Amino acid sequence: MATNKRKEKRPAEPLAPSAAAPPPEHEAPGFPIVGIGASAGGLAAFEAFFSGMPADRDPGMAFVLVQHLAPDHKSILTDLVKRYTRMQVFEVTDGMTVKPNCAYIIPPNRDMALLNGTLQLLEPVAPRGHRLPIDFFFRSLAQDQRERAIGIVLSGTGSDGTQGVRAIKGEGGMVMAQNPKSTEYDGMPASAIATGLVDYVLPPAEMPAQLIAYVAQVFGKAPRPVSPPAPKAEDTLKKIFLLLRTQTGHDFSQYKQSTIIRRVERRLAVHQIERLDEYVRYLQQTPAEVEALFRDLLIGVTSFFRDPEAFVALQEKAIPRLFAGKPAGASIRVWVPGCSTGEEAYSVAILLQERMEELKHSFKLHVFATDIDRRAIEFARAGIYPASIASDISPQRLARFFSQEPDGSAYRIQKNIRDSVIFSEQDVIKDPPFSKLDLISCRNLLIYMGGELQKKLIPLFHYALNPGGMLFLGTSETVGEFVDLFATLDRKHKLYQRKEEIAGARHAGFLALLREDGPVGRPSGKAPGKGKLPVRELTERTLLEQYAPPGAVVNERGDIFYLHGRTGKYLEPAPGEAGMNILQMAREGLRPDLTTALHKAAALKAPVRHPGLRIKTNGDFVIANLTVQPVPAGPDSDLAAKLFLVVFEEVPAPGPQVSEPADVPNAGGEAGEPTADVGARVAALKQELRAKEEYLQTTIEELATSNEELKSANEEMQSVNEELQSTNEELETSKEELQSVNEELATVNAELQNKVADLSRANNDMNNLLAGTGIGTIFVDHLLRIQRFTPAATQVINLILTDVGRPLGHIVSNLVGYDRLVADVREVLDSLVPKELEVQTHAGAWFLMRIRPYRTDENVIEGAVITFTEITELKKAQVALREIEDVRRLAAVVRDAQDAIVVHDLEGRILAWNPGAERMYGWSQAEALTMNIRDLVPDGRWEEALAVLRRLSRAEVIEAFRMQRIAKDGRILEVWLTATALVNDSGSVYAIATTERKARSEP
Repeated sequence: MATNKRKEKRPAEPLAPSAAAPPPEHEAPGFPIVGIGASAGGLAAFEAFFSGMPADRDPGMAFVLVQHLAPDHKSILTDLVKRYTRMQVFEVTDGMTVKPNCAYIIPPNRDMALLNGTLQLLEPVAPRGHRLPIDFFFRSLAQDQRERAIGIVLSGTGSDGTQGVRAIKGEGGMVMAQNPKSTEYDGMPASAIATGLVDYVLPPAEMPAQLIAYVAQVFGKAPRPVSPPAPKAEDTLKKIFLLLRTQTGHDFSQYKQSTIIRRVERRLAVHQIERLDEYVRYLQQTPAEVEALFRDLLIGVTSFFRDPEAFVALQEKAIPRLFAGKPAGASIRVWVPGCSTGEEAYSVAILLQERMEELKHSFKLHVFATDIDRRAIEFARAGIYPASIASDISPQRLARFFSQEPDGSAYRIQKNIRDSVIFSEQDVIKDPPFSKLDLISCRNLLIYMGGELQKKLIPLFHYALNPGGMLFLGTSETVGEFVDLFATLDRKHKLYQRKEEIAGARHAGFLALLREDGPVGRPSGKAPGKGKLPVRELTERTLLEQYAPPGAVVNERGDIFYLHGRTGKYLEPAPGEAGMNILQMAREGLRPDLTTALHKAAALKAPVRHPGLRIKTNGDFVIANLTVQPVPAGPDSDLAAKLFLVVFEEVPAPGPQVSEPADVPNAGGEAGEPTADVGARVAALKQELRAKEEYLQTTIEELATSNEELKSANEEMQSVNEELQSTNEELETSKEELQSVNEELATVNAELQNKVADLSRANNDMNNLLAGTGIGTIFVDHLLRIQRFTPAATQVINLILTDVGRPLGHIVSNLVGYDRLVADVREVLDSLVPKELEVQTHAGAWFLMRIRPYRTDENVIEGAVITFTEITELKKAQVALREIEDVRRLAAVVRDAQDAIVVHDLEGRILAWNPGAERMYGWSQAEALTMNIRDLVPDGRWEEALAVLRRLSRAEVIEAFRMQRIAKDGRILEVWLTATALVNDSGSVYAIATTERKARSEP
């Protein structure tokens, strides 16, 4: 439910363009369109809704009403709506253009859709009872109007409208639903509310005011300029990301900002909040709103076989490759990240199952479906979807892989498909991925993520796939710059196949060091005002290219990492195997000094300069100064400390010089002595030069030898280093695989825990059910070993908990006269014919024993079930019934007897008086029951009668004797009297029964 949160009106902070999503091809109308769906009870809801519309002004939007109508009856909805609104009301005709402040009613026996702002009518193809016109219209409304789409679900049965609600919310629209308490039938609103996507739950009469306020908040403002978020708004967004991360544990800061902004703006409109900083405070005060925003950010527009052509391509081009070359019984592993409510995962599982049936081989299917939305995962685990999915699935697949719920409101996924899909709560960004996968289906997840995040996920997917594995993306997604990782299988439907990983550039680490904010030769990527001005950078680059001397960056072995300027005068490719070593490429006249300078600079870690080197180049010589100096180390890397900058600075050739004329020796040899000194000096210099050359040559040879030894040692070290790197990579790979296996095990464990919890609940329910019935039950397997029993069974057979697993024949029973229990169970298992017997325990209790086979869901006999139902009371009732029957027969005999039969107690009060006594003595039964037997005894004979009574009270047996009685008319009658004492259960006499017959001597 939304909360009205109004404060003083201040200008809203600009977040981003109001239409962050790309516009549709046509120009959308400048007003929102409200789709209203209803079914049973909808007329009253429509009446209440339009009665709540303001009577003094136009709403500024259009309304399209979709109701389930009888196909063969004219609708009265148009006339009804006209009574309660000032707007124009139309029954839709094909191609009608939607205009603001008008209401449009769907005609009977038509489906309706919105295209480019016009209403299109179609003949229904689904049979009546299976049509979903509300979903059909809502989907077209969402695709056509995007954020201007508004959906309202009113009273009705079933779930029509639920899938349409998802589509509208996925495009940034708004959804209302009728409060179920105010509906005549709450099926449709309740189904929509259960998605968690409904913004307002209200009675129909309260909807117009909230709707108008929402539209005024979102669409009543002037369009904002297309510009990035203002710095203050950007900081506020970061606070929202922080609150989301704190409460949900998920970081949305790297998601696509336009999507985030659009969702946040929608929440501001729902709560009627003007400023972003106010919304931040509202989030801090209302944790439930953080959860609501989190769910809004996770809205996934999904359905079974979404984009059918793409799934056909997957079925025909990718799935056969997954099974190719795999033996029967092998595993097919699939990962569906961002699975939402599970439709995509189940769709892939269905395609795999169909392929497996085509091959007529059995494979182990494992489809791992993950998402960060716990509620969506729980919904997907249940595997129950509204009946509206029938519009997305072919009738053949619907009948084959789904079963309809008894009330017809939903479909349940088939058990073998459900068991092949494992759902888990997982964050693809921070949690370890699955590994050794054959297919990753990640559709329409990357479009919500920023570029940097996408660059992390695509290599992650490459790692997770087996060689040749498939990647299936959404229609608006690609692998981007990672074309070296994936080959395109179907460009249109975004099917890719994994390629073997190509190693990166040899010196990528160094190139990364050289760039300040981006790759070498590319702009730094900094925004204007945050770094060097572009003009300044351009100027510096031009000066370096034109005036800086050529040079190279090398390591201490002379391997070239980077060349600057035209170095052809000083370096040339060396003969033999191609390489990039400056010592091998140095021209004649440069190599000795370059070698010495490089080693000296490496040893001293200081610049070394050799001026005036004469270097041979292309048949000529150039004079150049050589400088070798270490590259200073950067703040974040020690790589530069091992690199050296070699600079070649050409020296202009000296001009011609005029030398002084030499002294010419005279003929007489006067100058002979100076000439001899010069010759000796020249000879000495030549000797010294030869010595230095020899020393230099020796030094060079020693250095070359040392270099060879160092090179050999270095190669050995490199070999060892490569082995260590290989081992480290193997360990890293093993670690990642273990992380993936651990994640997989955690996923399977979570699934098993859910199943264990369900099983535990079912087990508790079963135990309570069995205990509540009071029926003793024993379950035995086919070997007659006890598997389970209920407490009531212990009254019949002496069982304790440790008897589980013991043979039934080892247990002593409490039954009387029955020892064929084991034989009867074997007979039932052999014949599969149930048996019933009545048995009695030593305590006298009676039980009805039934023995039946134990059948599994697969119709396999795995044992027998023995039940004992107590029938003791039934037995007693049967005995009492027999006694009552005996008494009834005796009463008939007494009634029809000719003799007088009289029953009186020990005090003489008459208790029974039959018709024979009435005839003999003249008193009626009613009169006799008020009399005492003493009234029938003549005077003087009472003592005799009393003596007989005393004897009878002692239960003595007395033979028939003669006795006198007084009749009602005073006559004295002589009778033969037979007396019997009546005894109760305790053996005491409680009454006397006499049979009296007139003596024969009586006239």
